[in-house]
Amino acid sequence: MDWKSHRIDALLEQALIEDQAVSDATTNVTIDANLRATASIIARQEMVVAGLGAVPRFLEIFARLDSRPAAHTRFDIVSHPEIFDGVRAHKGQVLAVIRHNARVLLSCERVILNLMQHLSGIATLTRQYVDAIQGTKAHVLDTRKTVPGLRALEKYAVLCGGGTNHRLDLSSGILIKNNHISLGGGLRAAVTNALEKRKPGNRVQVEVRTEKDLEDALECGAEAILLDNMTPAMVKTSVERIRKEERWIPIEASGGIVLDNIRAYAEAGPDFISVGALTHSAKAADISMSIVAEHA
Repeated sequence: MDWKSHRIDALLEQALIEDQAVSDATTNVTIDANLRATASIIARQEMVVAGLGAVPRFLEIFARLDSRPAAHTRFDIVSHPEIFDGVRAHKGQVLAVIRHNARVLLSCERVILNLMQHLSGIATLTRQYVDAIQGTKAHVLDTRKTVPGLRALEKYAVLCGGGTNHRLDLSSGILIKNNHISLGGGLRAAVTNALEKRKPGNRVQVEVRTEKDLEDALECGAEAILLDNMTPAMVKTSVERIRKEERWIPIEASGGIVLDNIRAYAEAGPDFISVGALTHSAKAADISMSIVAEHA
């Protein structure tokens, strides 16, 4: 993740502005402006870490927003060499130690934790899905079911958890779904038009729900198949049918897939399994920040 990219920089800045971090009414009247402190970011559960790279960026952006001397004092961030985004952390493990002005640490505490908890929650849930299909050939995919504005970060968290990114946005590929089929004159018409009008390099993938849909998609030349809302048995039958084609066709399964049944879907033979829950239903990881004065 390029934490200094314009898009990510803008997201982090907006988080600080939203919380009015530079106008922290409580901290500004209770904490000495020159007090330095040490903050420890601590995992309070077994988890997969994501978002550590945002910590120094939040502090740098805070300094850009706040002209007071305290915001521009030297800070150090130290983490164990074995702790970085994508690794498993144990309950009670210190993820990072920050030495900085106490006011700055207190004012940035919430936004740092909010982001790390959210991203680490996604990474942790993703790893559970990935672990559940170990030994199969299937890969766990994310979806576009993300919080508006946070997609790049959430998809990064999926990568940290061992998952694979699907389309980043609507311009990243052609995926003909049920509403496209309904409004586009039917499956055959939609696929045919897509193959004729697509830009070079855009593979045409189509969603199918029945045996007839699948036959129509194959006959029309669809280049990738999404098996939607099928049972594992239906997926297995569909995979066997697709593999009879002379050309290689990537197969994705989606719809109603949860931790309890993803293994059955993976063993049915698809190349990919997309799970919206990775981003839309991940529980925030339990992470805390303990701050102590340096002279204590």
